[in-house]
Amino acid sequence: MFGFGQLIDILKKSPKKIVFTEGNDPRILEAASRLLAGTFLHPILVGDPQEIAVAAEDCGFNIRGAEIIDPLAYDRFDEMVELFCELRKSKGVTPEQAKKTLSQANYFGTMLVKMGVADALLGGATYSTADTVRPALQLIKTKPGNSIVSSCFILVRPSATGENEVLAMGDCAINIKPNEDELVEIAGETAECAKIFGIDPKVAFLSYSTFGSGKGEDVDKMRNAAEKATAKYPNLPIAGELQFDAAVSPRVARTKCPGNEVAGHANTFIFPDISAGNIGYKIAQRMGNFEAYGPILLGLNAPINDLSRGCNASEVYSMAIITAALA
Repeated sequence: MFGFGQLIDILKKSPKKIVFTEGNDPRILEAASRLLAGTFLHPILVGDPQEIAVAAEDCGFNIRGAEIIDPLAYDRFDEMVELFCELRKSKGVTPEQAKKTLSQANYFGTMLVKMGVADALLGGATYSTADTVRPALQLIKTKPGNSIVSSCFILVRPSATGENEVLAMGDCAINIKPNEDELVEIAGETAECAKIFGIDPKVAFLSYSTFGSGKGEDVDKMRNAAEKATAKYPNLPIAGELQFDAAVSPRVARTKCPGNEVAGHANTFIFPDISAGNIGYKIAQRMGNFEAYGPILLGLNAPINDLSRGCNASEVYSMAIITAALA
């Protein structure tokens, strides 16, 4: 089952570069110093080199070996402006507008990924999720066949057997009220992400109803989405609509939906909306003693991830490893 050692082993075989858009934040600097002590992930810090060096020295973090790029002094800035204008030509963006936008660290860092200078990006320690997602949507764009960016959380808890219990939950952070087709896409992306963390996905579309025990539009939405997902991903075990107890408890499943291969054994959960998802993962985190990693953004052409503004350096380090392992 999942452990960070597995992801580090993956990265050791193919080291990556990850750009941090808030290069002078003490939490970023501490995480960068830890990464530099290894050889599997190379940090790129966006910001003024002198300011970053002073901030690192003041905090006592060794960041020698880190690549520091100042947007205002970048030797490929003109090339970046030209590419930005091409990517945003439908909006009529001028070179002057592009220069102003690219002076912002979130856009500059995203363009470093677009240009192949970095493999992945991690931001959001000091700004909103929207400020991470917007440049990614505009510049990196969604994968072919995908219509939305979604997210999942990976939840990890040590078990009595010595192996970690690992679950995936989506979408808990991006899409407020996804429709049936968006839920299908969320399920597929969440299941693929789950596999990276050692989960053999068994997908439950969650509801307040189990196979018709309740009625309503929200029940119909989850049932229909589960049916569409089953048709789209025939090799993926999927069930829905399911109440949470029927999804995770074999005893309850035997009563409510006997014989279903997912019911009672689900480990990948698709929530009907962001409200249920956000509440659900936080209950697991705070009352179930799970470590929650995320939100992990899904559906983009390159790994771009968002930090909580309340994150600590350990969370930055963990999310950097997760983000780069998706590259």
